[in-house]
Amino acid sequence: MGIELSILSGIWGVIIGSFLNVVIYRVPQEKSIIRPGSHCTACGHNLRPWELVPVLSFLILRGRCVQCQEKISWRYPLIEVLNGVLYFYAAWMNHNGSFLQLGVNFYFLSTLLALAAIDWDTCRLPDVFTLPLLGVGIGAGFLLPQGPSGWESLATALGVGGVFWLITRLYPEGMGLGDIKLIAGLSAFLGFPEVLIAIFIASFTGSIGGLIMLSFKKRSFREQIPFGPYLVLGGWAVFFWGQIILSFYDSLF
Repeated sequence: MGIELSILSGIWGVIIGSFLNVVIYRVPQEKSIIRPGSHCTACGHNLRPWELVPVLSFLILRGRCVQCQEKISWRYPLIEVLNGVLYFYAAWMNHNGSFLQLGVNFYFLSTLLALAAIDWDTCRLPDVFTLPLLGVGIGAGFLLPQGPSGWESLATALGVGGVFWLITRLYPEGMGLGDIKLIAGLSAFLGFPEVLIAIFIASFTGSIGGLIMLSFKKRSFREQIPFGPYLVLGGWAVFFWGQIILSFYDSLF
């Protein structure tokens, strides 16, 4: 049932991705994610069921609101497809894991996706996502056999998170507290030394991304550049390919 479960997981991921779009848009504005129902943010048109089908509705409507013809952001279907791909690959890798483990993995991947998008838009990483991520990561360590143990999750979160918290005390401009909480959550899920690889990937890609944005004048030197999306990229890379990266590193030394 490997490929069947992966395909079903991918479809489920696309559906959850549609809900993530609501969360990403409303949570930073402190709006309810339940009411009002889905609507056009430009004209307030309440979306009908056939306008809510993930990805397909965007294609049928040609990326425009049926009422006011305002353009619909390409990011909506991108989030849906990306979440579907993440779920598909997570299920494909979950050969010996339980459905509970798979559900926890889905939660981890989708939470990181939401955090990346929100931080990119607002330069904020809300506690409503980062703190549960930390709690679930530690809890999964105690309850599930895959991944780091509970005590390892707790120790890594406190140790790595604590080190970066001290760094922010000495150099407050370098990183925000939201980034520290996200690092603690990644530490709980990934364990040690995997989380250090995730942070290295985030730092490397973040430096390149920052230089690209500066060169294209998307940001100025005085503007804050969100680090969360790069931490998410590092977390995903290690989640899916952490053992391969560690084996490659060991082969070099």
